[in-house]
Amino acid sequence: MSTSSTLSDNLPAKSKAPQAAARIDINAKESRQQLRKTIRSARKSLTPAEQTLASLNACHKMIDELQAQKAQHVALYLTHDGELATAPLINALWQLGINTYLPRLHPFNAGQLLFLRYTADTPMQPNQFGILEPTLAMRAIIPVTELDIVITPLVAFDAVGNRMGMGGGYYDRTLANWQLQGKPLPMGYAHDCQQVPSLPCEHWDVPLPMIITPSRVLTF
Repeated sequence: MSTSSTLSDNLPAKSKAPQAAARIDINAKESRQQLRKTIRSARKSLTPAEQTLASLNACHKMIDELQAQKAQHVALYLTHDGELATAPLINALWQLGINTYLPRLHPFNAGQLLFLRYTADTPMQPNQFGILEPTLAMRAIIPVTELDIVITPLVAFDAVGNRMGMGGGYYDRTLANWQLQGKPLPMGYAHDCQQVPSLPCEHWDVPLPMIITPSRVLTF
């Protein structure tokens, strides 16, 4: 039996995706901060049942893509503030034997991220934003260039793959040279209701070549 089949046996069956939330009417002149507020409110308004169903459907799609990429070193995030839940995805990665990593704020270089190996036994602590991250352990750190995939959190995305984060620029700095280096491949992970027609962008914003939602796999 293939690894993929084994995973399918252990994950809940795919479910019919819920109706996507109504398209958010975004004024082109609306500020980036107001955009964040509007879309964060939309994703937090999803019910627990909708959140659970969305995370399971997105998990199946993401696993299919990661296996197609033959990824062995995958970084992702722990869910916060209504983000698409990653717990089912993390458990699936562990089942498949894929090395899994979480970000933590760099202790010395402000605005930078480190990525550390994440297992069920990894000691965790909250950072300055109240988000759990691995306790610093030098042996657990992986250079960004050795990651195959970085699954990025995001607040909003648009029809051409532009991504809006929380405004700290951590992932934009991390992924600034990914095309020159050829890796890691960045992949967005978000609720369908986080899509807007277009986003105001700055020159440092890094667009995503792929975004996975509970209902779609979008490539750009």
